[in-house]
Amino acid sequence: MSPLSRRDFLTAGVAAGAGLVIGFYLPHGASSGNGTDTFAPNAYLKIAPDGKITVVVARSEMGQGVRTSLPMILAEELEADWKQIVIEQAGASTLYGDQSTGGSASVRTTWDPMRKAGATAREMLISAAALEWGVPRSACKAENSTVVHAASNRRLTYGQLASKAAAQPIPTNPTLKDAKDYKIVGKSLPRLDVPSKVDGTAEFGIDFRLPGMKYAILARCPVVGGKVAGIDDKDARKIAGVGYVGKIGDSAVAVVADSVWGAMEGRRTLNVQWDEGPNKGLTSATIYEGLKKSVSNKSATLYSVGDVSKASGRRVEAEYTLPFMAHAPMEPGNCTADFRGSACELWAPTQVPQDVRDSVAQAVGLDPDQVKVNVTLMGGGFGRRLEHDYGVEAALVSKAANAPVKVLWTREDDMRNSPYRPASYHKLSAVLDGQGWPVAFTHRLVAPSISGQKGSATPNGVDPDLPDEAGLVYSFPSAKLEYVMTESAVPLGWMRSVYALQMGFASESFIDELAFVAKKDPIEYRLHLLSKDEDIKYFDATWRTARMRGVLQLAAEKASWGKGLAAGHYQGIACFGCFGTYMAEVVEISMENDQPRVHRVVAAMDCGQVVNPNILEQQMKGGVIYALTNALRAQITIANGRVVQGNFDDYAPVRMNEAPLIEAYSVPSTEAPTGAGEPTVPPLAPALCNAIFAATKKRIRALPIAA
Repeated sequence: MSPLSRRDFLTAGVAAGAGLVIGFYLPHGASSGNGTDTFAPNAYLKIAPDGKITVVVARSEMGQGVRTSLPMILAEELEADWKQIVIEQAGASTLYGDQSTGGSASVRTTWDPMRKAGATAREMLISAAALEWGVPRSACKAENSTVVHAASNRRLTYGQLASKAAAQPIPTNPTLKDAKDYKIVGKSLPRLDVPSKVDGTAEFGIDFRLPGMKYAILARCPVVGGKVAGIDDKDARKIAGVGYVGKIGDSAVAVVADSVWGAMEGRRTLNVQWDEGPNKGLTSATIYEGLKKSVSNKSATLYSVGDVSKASGRRVEAEYTLPFMAHAPMEPGNCTADFRGSACELWAPTQVPQDVRDSVAQAVGLDPDQVKVNVTLMGGGFGRRLEHDYGVEAALVSKAANAPVKVLWTREDDMRNSPYRPASYHKLSAVLDGQGWPVAFTHRLVAPSISGQKGSATPNGVDPDLPDEAGLVYSFPSAKLEYVMTESAVPLGWMRSVYALQMGFASESFIDELAFVAKKDPIEYRLHLLSKDEDIKYFDATWRTARMRGVLQLAAEKASWGKGLAAGHYQGIACFGCFGTYMAEVVEISMENDQPRVHRVVAAMDCGQVVNPNILEQQMKGGVIYALTNALRAQITIANGRVVQGNFDDYAPVRMNEAPLIEAYSVPSTEAPTGAGEPTVPPLAPALCNAIFAATKKRIRALPIAA
């Protein structure tokens, strides 16, 4: 045994009555960059003397199952009794590294660290038992939260060993289990958060209450970038229970009352004069015109192989357009804050607790360590809760009203005053040889940068999300992916699959166009482009044609591609890779009154080792429904600087009677896990549009379909 580097573990010791406590580091893309071995952990394993095993989860639970899947990884290596596992949600802390929950990163970035944490604890417990019995370590083994000495049939529970184990040397490289020996990972264990959601004890942000808490509804400028010019609050103050009315920031006015209804009525009677600013004439038409005009601007090269300018043959070109989209989680924005002068505490349904902490601290004039952020459950996130606005508003209102306050957003507030997935324009071209195979392929994306708008670096003119979301997995003799960064007055935000939806829709629709021109089956066309086993380098990722070929074949097989379709039914196919995962989908439709009726979706995924198949199936099916909404109807339009859509009547999700049969399959794999929450989304829209073309011979090059 040798001392453990601080890069891997912070501490292993005994707190009074706590038993064995191990802190472990969970990286999430960001590093300190200081070149030292120091680090901050972002989760803890605690084994109490009573045998209870607690995993403190530093990722946010918004329905994707991290409160179950992450503990499963650790429990596997620990050789734990799953029935003894309990979970505890971490709040914002400098102890946890990057706590952001997004980019389908929770499992893929915690896989190795959590395995190592569980294995390290296991080895320390074995050492403690061997010392207790005076036998060689090799004569002992861990199983089901006990250590067993087979020769003497003695056993000690982890709880009995916890204190002694904490005093053992910490192994630096504990042996990790082979996938063939897994007992927990790969099993469809019930989710740990289900009982509390069934019995009503689960606490979402909108549920949280404090004694003496007030409620706030804000009036926000309806024009993008507008500000408050004046306030007439005399009528609002007449509403029973209204105790405070005041400006919050430059662009909003808060009405605080004893009840939600009082706050809503107070806002309804409030008279605010708005300075509409420079965007009062902004329209969707001018935005799309600007994107199209920018296609010839200087671009950044995302990927290049061969020389596309030297290719000769039949040229095929197409243009695709995608709209702004809203996240539209079922639980609208909310946050509870209690500002107490030298401290502020928040209860927030957030994907970024540390960012909320830091933004609130700056807004109310405190140090970050004076702000405590408690993370609640979320009724959906999809990237909307990567923002900090709801937390900052709640803290500012609590400070102004001198009381604990819950800020609530109505559905219309959320729909019309949020950041949006950016609109984009795509220009694609290909040169085909005499047999219809592409010898050159180009794809130019024109879109504003989300990170750039938020003030982050865009090295060499590349949005930092594109390396994860815009890769090419086909083998072309020559190909080029380019990005033209534009500006946007409309506020932008990350939304489920971000740029991958846009790139996938354009590229996979275009591949189908090429197959049609070549008079070849769409799946066979794709399989030909993937027939050679290649590793395609794209930024820091390496995409393998064999793995994409595998999901295509699996989807085609399970969908019985081209076989036994009912009269009037048609199929479309698409595949895409993002967040390290390979995805293919077959969509089966019929046409009713010139609109598609989706009957069946077959989805096949290769995301490496599956931690919990049931949770993966839930993720895949949820992603299909989300993507179907995006493809059919989802769009945010701008008129006179204002967002037009306001509720689910004009931003309608897929209803239960519209939901198709969804079949979800995964490729068995022992590769390290990759993303699962977002990769299901990009192939749906092109597969659907390709099915519509099969049915009607009409090509859809702009979303949403119903526009």
